[in-house]
Amino acid sequence: MQLDERKMKILQAIVANYLETGEPVGSRTISKFTDLNLSSATIRNEMADLEELGYIIQPHTSAGRIPTDAGYRVYVDKLMKEKEEEKENIKQNLLERVDRVENLLKQVAKVLAYNTNYATLVSAPQYKNKKIKFIQLSIVDDSQLLAVIMVDNNVIKNQIVDLTTPLGNEEVLKLNLLLNSFLQGQSLEDINIEMISTMKDQAGMHRDLLEQIFNGVVEAIHAADELEIYTSGTTNILKYPELGDINKTSEILEAIEEKKMLTDLIDETLSHDESHGIQVYIGDEAPVSNMKDLSIVTATYELEEGAKGTIGIIGPKRMDYKKVVTTLQNLTEELDVIFKKKGK
Repeated sequence: MQLDERKMKILQAIVANYLETGEPVGSRTISKFTDLNLSSATIRNEMADLEELGYIIQPHTSAGRIPTDAGYRVYVDKLMKEKEEEKENIKQNLLERVDRVENLLKQVAKVLAYNTNYATLVSAPQYKNKKIKFIQLSIVDDSQLLAVIMVDNNVIKNQIVDLTTPLGNEEVLKLNLLLNSFLQGQSLEDINIEMISTMKDQAGMHRDLLEQIFNGVVEAIHAADELEIYTSGTTNILKYPELGDINKTSEILEAIEEKKMLTDLIDETLSHDESHGIQVYIGDEAPVSNMKDLSIVTATYELEEGAKGTIGIIGPKRMDYKKVVTTLQNLTEELDVIFKKKGK
């Protein structure tokens, strides 16, 4: 029988109160414990129904009730469902936030390129010592398990794990509790051989499965390390006669479009601790070999959580440095404010 909201709240109150005190729970206690605003007589009637349904019993020595195994099961299932819904809401909010940040950074690159007539780049924020936020295992079918792993810069990794034997809901629940109790809030640097060994021991017959899932966790953290770079205004480079040599131009365009080549530039910028990390690279100073005929000005923006990203402007050596530096300083300060507001 499906319990209505009133009975469910009363049962939850009985279980919660009994877990806290170890004493049988009476109707007067429940009337103070819940927000139902019911009389003791009404609560007694509901408790009688719950007793008839097998969710609570009355010890011979007391007028109060205590939960049965069935009552505990309803309580735990309800609790787990609420936790799942809470996690899902958190996950959706984080995904929406990531999308908003990504769209904002792409727009920043476009506007900056339009306003300066130079090429621009913006890197997504990077976090140090990324920590695991949560791991959620779900049964797909008898032969597969879905592992959803979220790390603290909101990167979500979905991994399908093949099963040699089907798993029941109870086994999946235990694995979820085991993984999160050991790994939640941990970074890769925090996870040692002893911890992994203890987890495997506690996983028992599922130790090999746990190792597969853990490998997915490592992949998720490494995926979070992959640097996302947004570029715009690449063809602006063609507007400057001194960069008109076809061979030089193709090398420059390749360097901007082949974003992996910009990683050293981003790393160089983020390694500086100055306010907003304004850096000017002229010609041979540039850490990107194909950009020796250019100047690059970069700045650092920061999220409230400590993650940092880079904004760069790429142009000829005769670029308007004063305008570019001022533009970057103003922009990074505005982004800092925007991101701190988004974090609240």
